[in-house]
Amino acid sequence: MNGPEAAPARHLIPRETFLALARGRGGASAVAVLRAGQLSKRRLLLSAVRRVAEERAPRVVRQMRLAETYDRIEELRQESTERWESVLLHPYLDLWAAGALRALYTEGGGEVDPVPGGLARLLDPGGPVLQVESRGRCLTVRIDDRGPYREAHGDPVPGPLDGATVRRWEGLLSEAWQLLVERHPWHAEAVGAGVSTLVPLLPKPDGTAVSSVVRRGYGAVGVSLPADAERLALALVHEFLHIQLGALLDLVPLHGPDSGARYHAPWRTDPRPAGALLQGTYAHLGVSDFWRVERGREHWPGPLTRSYADGQYSHWRERTADAAQTLLGSGELNYEGKQFVEELSRTIGDWDRDTG
Repeated sequence: MNGPEAAPARHLIPRETFLALARGRGGASAVAVLRAGQLSKRRLLLSAVRRVAEERAPRVVRQMRLAETYDRIEELRQESTERWESVLLHPYLDLWAAGALRALYTEGGGEVDPVPGGLARLLDPGGPVLQVESRGRCLTVRIDDRGPYREAHGDPVPGPLDGATVRRWEGLLSEAWQLLVERHPWHAEAVGAGVSTLVPLLPKPDGTAVSSVVRRGYGAVGVSLPADAERLALALVHEFLHIQLGALLDLVPLHGPDSGARYHAPWRTDPRPAGALLQGTYAHLGVSDFWRVERGREHWPGPLTRSYADGQYSHWRERTADAAQTLLGSGELNYEGKQFVEELSRTIGDWDRDTG
């Protein structure tokens, strides 16, 4: 591979990998396929920004020092493939590039880089890096507590974290990671391979915890500091499935363009387009699976009880199954989308017979 402007390779997803993803069981090998797709996508986006800027707004190329930044990215590739890939996989590089292209085409580049030094800052994002370990398996994440694109998550964000708060995050993350590794190893494998960044968010005014991802933010999970490790573990599972589905959709469309039709989503009061309903259904597959396993605990920490876990599993399993049937009856899924949702639905049906 030669730098950001080289032609990326084609990507093929084996059928068994595709179906494992539909079950929420793709693991690190499936994440590797999706990660390769993201690398190609971002190389194409960078190439497009530079080409369009040179054609439509040469002054922007000078102001943004695009040539120098691209040269630095290529130097990184020569120095360290790992470092080069980490730059291309900065969660918000995709978001920046899409915004830059939109501005170049609609405004002639007047506001192509609305965040000063946006692209250059992505090369050296800063923020504390946390590494936690359980049973020989590590999770390494950067805490993005100062980056320019955190507001894209749609919730208020705190300022840079002080040392005590970083230590609280590290302690809860360590406990959450241990829970995932010991009780949800398939999710731990995928999360460890695919989550690179945690974005601290502020809870709602009533104290309700929040979590989210950005469609063009591969690898980043936004989450408010929860009260316990179980909630953080659940948020990582839930939000990573959103990330995973978004990366899959970049390679394999599962439905057509928005038809204008809206469908009932059992977890929302407003009807949703088919694409949004698919996202919610897949993420709640992970929520249901999490509580399905948690029901088997022998020891219950803090406020968590078997009765609560049973109730959560029943609640989310039923709603996820209903949403899958809505999707299958919508007529908006293409062939691959039907295969995906049928496998998802079959997985839910098998849970009564398979407790593993």
